[in-house]
Amino acid sequence: MVVVPALGAAAVSVGGLLFKASAASKAAAAAGVAAAGASKLGLAIAGAIKLATAVIGVGKLTILPFLIAAIAYYNYDLFDPENRPFNVQQVELAYDFIIIGGGSAGTVLASRLSEIPHWKILLLEAGGHETEISDVPLLSLYLHKSKMDWKYRTQPQPTACQAMKDKRCCWTRGKVLGGSSVLNTMLYIRGNKRDFDQWADFGNPGWSYEEILPYFRKSEDQRNPYLARNKRYHGTGGLWTVQDSPYNTPIGPAFLQAGEEMGYDIVDVNGEQQTGFGFYQFNMRRGSRSSTAKSFLRPARLRPNLHVALFSHVTKVLTDPHTKRATGVQFIRDGRLQNVYATREVILSAGAIGSPHLMMLSGIGHADELARVGIPLVQHLAGVGQNLQDHIAVGGIAFLIDYPISIVMKRMVNINTALRYAITEDGPLTSSIGLEAVAFINTKYANASDDWPDMNFMMTSASVMSDGGSQVKTAHGLTDEFYQEVFGEVNNRDVFGIFPMMLRPKSRGYIKLASKNPLRYPLLYHNYLTHPDDVNVLREGVKAAVAMGETQAMKRFGARFWNKPVPNCKHLNLYTDDYWNCFIRQYTMTIYHMSGTAKMGPPTDPWAVVDPQLRVYGIPGLRVIDASIMPAITNGNIHAPVVMIGEKGADMIKQLWLTPTTAPVGVQGQGPSPRQGHSTSPAPPPRTQWRSKRSLNSTETETETKTETETETETETETEPETEASEKLDIGTSSVHQWPLPRS
Repeated sequence: MVVVPALGAAAVSVGGLLFKASAASKAAAAAGVAAAGASKLGLAIAGAIKLATAVIGVGKLTILPFLIAAIAYYNYDLFDPENRPFNVQQVELAYDFIIIGGGSAGTVLASRLSEIPHWKILLLEAGGHETEISDVPLLSLYLHKSKMDWKYRTQPQPTACQAMKDKRCCWTRGKVLGGSSVLNTMLYIRGNKRDFDQWADFGNPGWSYEEILPYFRKSEDQRNPYLARNKRYHGTGGLWTVQDSPYNTPIGPAFLQAGEEMGYDIVDVNGEQQTGFGFYQFNMRRGSRSSTAKSFLRPARLRPNLHVALFSHVTKVLTDPHTKRATGVQFIRDGRLQNVYATREVILSAGAIGSPHLMMLSGIGHADELARVGIPLVQHLAGVGQNLQDHIAVGGIAFLIDYPISIVMKRMVNINTALRYAITEDGPLTSSIGLEAVAFINTKYANASDDWPDMNFMMTSASVMSDGGSQVKTAHGLTDEFYQEVFGEVNNRDVFGIFPMMLRPKSRGYIKLASKNPLRYPLLYHNYLTHPDDVNVLREGVKAAVAMGETQAMKRFGARFWNKPVPNCKHLNLYTDDYWNCFIRQYTMTIYHMSGTAKMGPPTDPWAVVDPQLRVYGIPGLRVIDASIMPAITNGNIHAPVVMIGEKGADMIKQLWLTPTTAPVGVQGQGPSPRQGHSTSPAPPPRTQWRSKRSLNSTETETETKTETETETETETETEPETEASEKLDIGTSSVHQWPLPRS
C-alpha cells in the first residue's frame, strides 16, 4: 500500500515510523527528492512531528505522526518555518508602540500599525508558534490542556459546573501566537446589529452598527459566492478567510429542515436578519484553520519595522510616577526580567483575563483590591476586572440515531482521512468537531418582533461521547464518575448534539488578584446562573433543543433523546422545570467568550475603564484593545467582533498620531473633566508635526532566530529603575511622545 508516495526511493524514517514506498511510487519519488532534497524534507517532517507531539502529548492519537508527515509532504511548498513571523532574538530598548498579547486583537493591531513604515512596533507574546496539528479543524479539542493553553480554572461556585472536577469550570485561553484563534472552533459570527447600537447608546460614540460594519467587511475574504455578492454585509479580498465547511454529514441539512418545521427562516446569520437557521461560516482556508496569526501576521513578516518576541511573559506596565503616563513594559524572557519602552503608546491586548490582570499588577484598579495584596496604587479604576461576561451552554444534550453517518472519532480519524486531508484538503478532518449548523431562536422571554434572539443552538453531528470518553471529557473538565454514569453506555455511538447557548446573560462575574506575584494566576469567579432570568432563559433553551429532536427531519434518522438522569438531579421528575433547572447547573459549558472586564464607557460611568477611543482613564499612553472593552457581550461567538475591535482600534491610533495639528491644548484633543478619583497628565504642548523622525531605534534590521525554549521563574530579579531609564530616553518630554487628554 502506498502510504506517502515520493518520500524516498526506499524508505524514510520519520519520528520512529517507517514509511515504505511501493515500486510504482519510487519512480515518481525521484523527481521530487531530487528537486527538494530528501534530507531537508525528512528533517522538516521530523521537526514537525517533534513539535506537535510535544504540544499535545504522545499517545493522544496514534495517527498523529502519519498525519503530520502527510501534511508536510503534500504541502511542502508551504511547509517552511520561515513563512512564520520571525522571533526576534533581542528586543530593542524602545519602540513607538508595544502590543501586549499576540492573540486575535493583538495580531490585527501589529499588522495594521506596521503598515506605517516609520513606526516601530513590538508584539510581545507569552507562547510560541502554532503547529500543523493546530491547523486540523477536527482536532481542536486536543489543544485544550496542551502547552498552547493557559489552562485557567475558575473558583468553585455552587451555581454551575457541578459535573466538573472540583466544581471548577475550565477556561481555555490560547497561549500561542494567534491566541485563542488557534484553539477555537473557527466560527465566524458577528453578533446582532442591536448589540452595537446598544454600545453607542451606553455613551460610546463611533460604535453603532453602521459605524463598525465597515471594519467587519475590511478584514473579511468571503469565499461563498452567494454570500459575497451581498456587498453591504460581506467583504472580499480581506486578510481573513471566511468559508463554508468543506465537509458536512447528512445531518447538517436536516438541521435546517428541522428549523423550517419549527417556523424559522434559513438565513445568513451575518446578514440582514439574525433570527433563523443557517450553515456555519468558518475562518478556514483550503480546509485548514485560518488563525489571525496566519491571516494578519504572516503577510507582514518581512516588514523591518515589526518585531515579534515569543515566549515573553509580560509582568507589568511601567508608568511615570509623576504623570502616570505608560512608558513601557516589564517582561520575563529566557528567565530574565527585562524592560522595554514605548515612545507613543502601550496597548493591552492580552484578553479579558490577561488585560485586567496586568492592569491590577501595574497598580491600576480598585484601590482596596490592590491594597489587599500590597500593590502600590497608580490609578483607582473600580471597573478593572469587573463586569465579567461569558456565554454558557448546556452540554450532553445528545440524540442517538440509527445510521452510521455522524462524526465518530475512531471511524473518522485514520490513514485514509489523513491522506484525504493532506492531498485534497477536504474530508472528515476538515470538520470543526462536527459543528455544522447554527440557529438563533427566541424563547418565551424574548420579543420575537425585535430580531434580537436570546438563544443560540450550536448543532453538531457529534457529541461528548463521540470520542469514547477521551479528549472531550478532558477538555470540558468532567469528572470520570459523571461521564461514566451518564455517557458510558453510549460511547462511540452515532449521535447528533445540540448545545443551547444563552446569548445575553445578566449574571456578572469578576476577577481578583491571588497575590502580587505576576506569575500566579488571578482568581476567577464566573457567577454563572446567579441571576434568575439566566436560569429561565437557559432552561427554555434546553426544552426547545429537546423538542427539535422530535421534528420529522430528525426522526428520519431515528433520533431519540438520551435522557439518562444526571447525578444530583435524580430525585426530580424528568422533563419538569425543576429537573431542567437542576440539569443546567451540572454540565455547564463555557463557550470561552470571556469579555467585559475593562469596560468601555463615558466618563460619567463609574465602572468604565476605557473611553470610546479605548484609552485607559487617567493613564495617558495606555489603551486596551481586546474583548475586555465590550460593555455588553455580543449576540453570538465573539471572535469576529474582537477582530473588528482590533481593526477599529488600529484606525483610532492612526487617526490620532497621523493627524497633523497645531491647535493649542483645549481646542483639539481636549477631553471631559476627569471623573471622581481619576487624574489626568499635565497638558501636553501642541504637536506641530506628526511625521518627525524617530530619535530612538533607528535600526531597521530584522534578526532571524530560532524559537527559544519557554522559561518561567518564580524568583524576583533586580532590574534597572524605570525612572532612571526614562530619564535616559527622555520619554514624555518630546512633543512626538505626548498623549492627548481624553476626548469627549
